[in-house]
Amino acid sequence: MIDLENFKFLGIALAIGLLIGLERGWRTRDLNEGMRVAGLRTYGMISLLGGLSGILAQQVDTYLMGFVFLGLTSVLLLAYSKSLDKFKDYSITGTIASLTTFTLGALTVFGHITLAAASAVVITSLLGFKPLLHGWMKKLEQHELHATLKLLLISVVILPILPDQDYGPWAAFNPYHIWWMVVLIAGISYLGYFAVKIVGNQHGPVLTGALGGLVSSTAVTLNLSKLSTQYPDMGKVLAAGILTACATMFARTLLLTSVMNPALFLVLFPALLVMSIFTYLVAFLLWRSDRGFQTIEEIKLENPFQLGMALKFGAFLVIIMLLSKLLKVYFGDMGTYFLAATSGLADVDPITLSMSKMSNDGLNVSVAANAILIAVFVNSGIKGIFSWVIGGRALAIRVGGTLVGAVVSGLLMEMSY
Repeated sequence: MIDLENFKFLGIALAIGLLIGLERGWRTRDLNEGMRVAGLRTYGMISLLGGLSGILAQQVDTYLMGFVFLGLTSVLLLAYSKSLDKFKDYSITGTIASLTTFTLGALTVFGHITLAAASAVVITSLLGFKPLLHGWMKKLEQHELHATLKLLLISVVILPILPDQDYGPWAAFNPYHIWWMVVLIAGISYLGYFAVKIVGNQHGPVLTGALGGLVSSTAVTLNLSKLSTQYPDMGKVLAAGILTACATMFARTLLLTSVMNPALFLVLFPALLVMSIFTYLVAFLLWRSDRGFQTIEEIKLENPFQLGMALKFGAFLVIIMLLSKLLKVYFGDMGTYFLAATSGLADVDPITLSMSKMSNDGLNVSVAANAILIAVFVNSGIKGIFSWVIGGRALAIRVGGTLVGAVVSGLLMEMSY
């Protein structure tokens, strides 16, 4: 019975080695026989070596694994040095991949089959996607690299060490929850920025609106409204881009509430879904009527992540939450609604996150939902005003009229529920 189990482990180890060896062998398939340090068969045998060493180590001594690993490392380094003299190839990727393959083969016989198999798939993907990854790296700008590191700093380093405990008046300040909301917003904006960066603007403002709406629908509105003054003949498709960003903002609000408070998400879902579909539909009709548009210039979005902005957002979020508690205590629901309307003049995210948190802590879900909808309605009105002031009357009719229709449809849906 034990032998049969070992055969199973070794079979999986062989499959792992062949998977990694397939990618390595395919990459060097045009080289003559004997010109490759390791290929399909070699990687299969390296993984089997790891598996067999693991079985022997279980029977003899675990230190055996270390000696075999050091022996394999010596052989690989010798082969690497010989190939270096001949090909002048300084990459150690193949050497590291071989040692990793040995380790994965050993992991299988110690019972970590799922971990070993998943790691093999990830490693093979990393090896296979080399041209794509290197292409992205060449396009990566310094401020984007810094943004990535800062995002990792606030999420991987800072977040786990913050206390998950309520402080301050009305226990309104929880450092962990506040920072988690900052990380959530920063992460969504970061992904939206790079979605635009990777895809580009070659598909026009509508795609820019869909992706840019994850970063900032207000930024997209301002950019496209400005373009409409320079290219008045493209008014329809530019309006479609703005409306797509606005519809994405409605969907983004639903996404945030689904993460923070599923119960609140269910209450908001009908109204925001109708608003989103209505706005997307009008955007599609405007785009369809003017599909000859070609992107004229780059749509500029902000830095994917700025630590200073994250700190300001966190501070603003704390203020919103404290004011929400204060106005709720002294003015009831009307105080909450007034704050939501005021917050909506600038941004929807802070009031969305604060209401999601407060409804988890006892605030009536319907009150929280109404506050978020008020902020969404006010923010939509502000975008309509921006399109009028910056883009002119024609753009305002298309954008503002559609957003009014979306708000009315959302109100009707909310009243029906």
